[in-house]
Amino acid sequence: MRFLKWFYPGMRVKRWLFLAIGGVFVFGIGAALLTVEGDVLLRLVSLVLLLGGLVSMIFGAGLMLRSLLEVVLPEGQGQDLVERVFQRRHLERGPKLVVIGGGTGLSTLLHGLKQYTTNITAIVTVADDGGSSGRLREQFDMLPPGDIRNCLVALADTEPLMQRLFQYRFAEDSALQGHNFGNLFITAMTKITGDFERAVQASSKVLAIRGRVVPSTNTKVRLAAEHEDGSVTQGETNISRASTPIRRIYLEPTGCQPTTGAIEAIQEANAIVFGPGSLYTSIIPNLLVDRMVDAIVQSKALKVYVCNVMTQSRETSGYKASDHLQALVRHTNPGIVQVCVVNTEPVPSHLLERYRQEEAFPVEPDVERIRALGYQVVAENVMNTENYVRHDADRVAKLIVQMLMGQRGRLTAGPSESGQR
Repeated sequence: MRFLKWFYPGMRVKRWLFLAIGGVFVFGIGAALLTVEGDVLLRLVSLVLLLGGLVSMIFGAGLMLRSLLEVVLPEGQGQDLVERVFQRRHLERGPKLVVIGGGTGLSTLLHGLKQYTTNITAIVTVADDGGSSGRLREQFDMLPPGDIRNCLVALADTEPLMQRLFQYRFAEDSALQGHNFGNLFITAMTKITGDFERAVQASSKVLAIRGRVVPSTNTKVRLAAEHEDGSVTQGETNISRASTPIRRIYLEPTGCQPTTGAIEAIQEANAIVFGPGSLYTSIIPNLLVDRMVDAIVQSKALKVYVCNVMTQSRETSGYKASDHLQALVRHTNPGIVQVCVVNTEPVPSHLLERYRQEEAFPVEPDVERIRALGYQVVAENVMNTENYVRHDADRVAKLIVQMLMGQRGRLTAGPSESGQR
């Protein structure tokens, strides 16, 4: 019988089990003696037996549980059990958040949000066609895994070594040059499961992520841009390099359908967050998928756009915060956003020079212009300047949760749906 294995030598369970059982018997004897009429000595003995039995039960059960947890929990985590259980149960009651985007901006924000809730769904663009993702996309006829991988690692609740493994990039002098282990892992899982979405789910379990990561569509789409001079650029990588201002972007083929997970998450969300990230190549592509905008506009969730801190060379050169917002609305619907978060903190001069060489500059927070367009603005210091200029994940996450919980006053709704394009 399998039950008898608990009594095998070396299991380190028997001693504590017998201690607990012995405590039950001693406690029972003490309780029985307490009901017997007698002198003070008998009362004292019964109380000692009661106390001794209770202590034996507590110690036996506690040490038996500890012995079992040392086996089933990763090394060194048994001592943090109370904290882990509290954190998990607390986060499970957190708000339902949907974050839409791609690239490093999205993964940065996810690092902060996962400290407040495990009810996070990251809806990620699948239009990437450069680097390792682009090569795997072409060679294996699959969706690009790069942005998905970054979000999985950002939400991971596993050993740091496992996270480093998923982000490991092979050296250029190897046969796998430029490839990322996480990308190869997701590719292999796609071939094993026969489905990219199922491969992402399996990878999520490996990394024990807090939340979900879903592609915006399962269709192999390609991004295209029409420029102000009428020319057209094909492919996300080429669009990022094009020098002519963008008039609009669109997906090929048209009519691609959203994933079921994305639509369900939007319908159930308490808040929907766009960005931060590349405006034309990370955020808007998700919203060009059929039915995505309609689902967001019809949702009763709080809708927040986190504007970039810096412009991007060529793609958004000269853009103010209101220009970012107008481009988002122009491609979707005026009711897609209620609140725009902009940074007001000046960028340190030593970093300004570095970014100036890349033709990237701070985004001007033209708050009054955004309000004139009919949108609520949260203008604060949301910047992190450690090595690079990027959003501070903790500050932005805290702002979103505070807005959702109503700690920043009643938010005004954005423009009506009647302006849908």
